[in-house]
Amino acid sequence: MCIRDRLYKKHGILTERELIARYEITLEQYTRKIQIESRVLGDLASNHIIPTAIRYQNMLIENVKGLKEVLDQKTYVKLSNTQIQAIKEISEHVNGIKTKVALMLEERKKANRLESTGEQALAYSQHVRSYFDEIRKHVDKLELLVDDELWPLPKYRELLFIR
Repeated sequence: MCIRDRLYKKHGILTERELIARYEITLEQYTRKIQIESRVLGDLASNHIIPTAIRYQNMLIENVKGLKEVLDQKTYVKLSNTQIQAIKEISEHVNGIKTKVALMLEERKKANRLESTGEQALAYSQHVRSYFDEIRKHVDKLELLVDDELWPLPKYRELLFIR
């Protein structure tokens, strides 16, 4: 029990039962916030970021195919390396996002099956929320790789100059 709660109890402002109810409500609010954040993160990643990254990757693939058609083999190998590396990086990050979003969804399902509000809050904090940064890392890398005109969200550097 925190100092504030002991003070409320000591002066008869809240009963023990009211303090417990207050604590339960706080845990429920926390759980719902993390639940909503995970749903939004999963939706953005699956329905906006991944399709955009794949679209850009396909553009790079077409570019590489075009280079192969018009250049001799030695020149092609030399000049297409950057695009091929970008294609590989995009695939790695798309795969990372897909995998982590699926794992996060499974952890959310497990947490939702728990009976206790405290156990749910703990599961969301330790198991669901832990995927946020991992997914974010892959999205941040894709943000740097994908063409600005295709990227569906404001980029960090653009947010710095919004007034």
